[in-house]
Amino acid sequence: MLGKYSKHSNIFTLFIIMISVFVIISIFLPNKFLTVRNFQSMFSQIPEFGLLAIAMMLAMLTGGIDLSVVATANLSGIVAALVLTKYNIFQTGGYEEIYTILLAITAALIVSLICGFLNGVLVAYVGVPAILATLGTMGLFTGISIIVTKGYGIVGFPGKFLYIGSGTVFLIPIPMIIFIICVLAIVIIINRTTFGFSVFMLGSNPIAARFSGIRNENILIKAYMVSGLFAGIASIIMISRVNSIRPGYGEVYLLQAILVCVLGGVDPSGGEGNLYGLIMGIFTLQILQSGFNILSFSPFFKKVIWGLILILVMVINFYREKESPKLLKKV
Repeated sequence: MLGKYSKHSNIFTLFIIMISVFVIISIFLPNKFLTVRNFQSMFSQIPEFGLLAIAMMLAMLTGGIDLSVVATANLSGIVAALVLTKYNIFQTGGYEEIYTILLAITAALIVSLICGFLNGVLVAYVGVPAILATLGTMGLFTGISIIVTKGYGIVGFPGKFLYIGSGTVFLIPIPMIIFIICVLAIVIIINRTTFGFSVFMLGSNPIAARFSGIRNENILIKAYMVSGLFAGIASIIMISRVNSIRPGYGEVYLLQAILVCVLGGVDPSGGEGNLYGLIMGIFTLQILQSGFNILSFSPFFKKVIWGLILILVMVINFYREKESPKLLKKV
């Protein structure tokens, strides 16, 4: 009962924080914040780091972490960009562009799955701690991206591909529609499948999971592959929105993804997390980001703020967990 109450209390607290941040910024910046254009801009940006946050959450639920999510997204995006700008085998008239776009998306997703598979193998079978394994692959994927592009950006994608990142359906940005579909998919995966149960079980107690018949190594590999896949989807949205890609793009998203997970109630030690809390954390962070953009805060100052918020949330969570045993004894 106490755990259930604590979980619901955390979600309620997050909801209050999100509403409070929204109200405060609306009061101080009504003419710039409360506009259709600003909300469309927010809904276009949320999917990018939102999908990376979900990817991070999956790794953290297993008791690990994936520091390579942004590097995976970058490498996947570069592969897609190369296909979009260099591939010209198909000569089918008006359909050539569509075939090329589908091929680019497929190539990006395959690369992201391979990146996730490599992370999973290093953690599950080689036994490298997740933080070190993904730190190493982050450098590997970034290095490959720099070698392939020689450090230069790739620009100039087909118009139909750019529609993915900038188009709208009934005023709703297409990236937000993709994000909603992905959220629904991950809800089903986590809450309605054996794999989802196994991920929580593994993160809570790996030994108990093994004795329950769960093949921990397989679950880890699958979790990191799904994490990589979400990073790949994020890469498609990224490059189609800005019509370019370069090595190192979106590095700030790594800190934001970790921050959103911790803010949303995902336990860094694994086995505990709530997607509703994560979504509220994503929206809270985006509201703050929008306010900072309107006020023209420098990217360096924003990094300082994200770092301070992350430290503050972790300190609060530490003392909250420290007090839990005392409350349990009283109950």
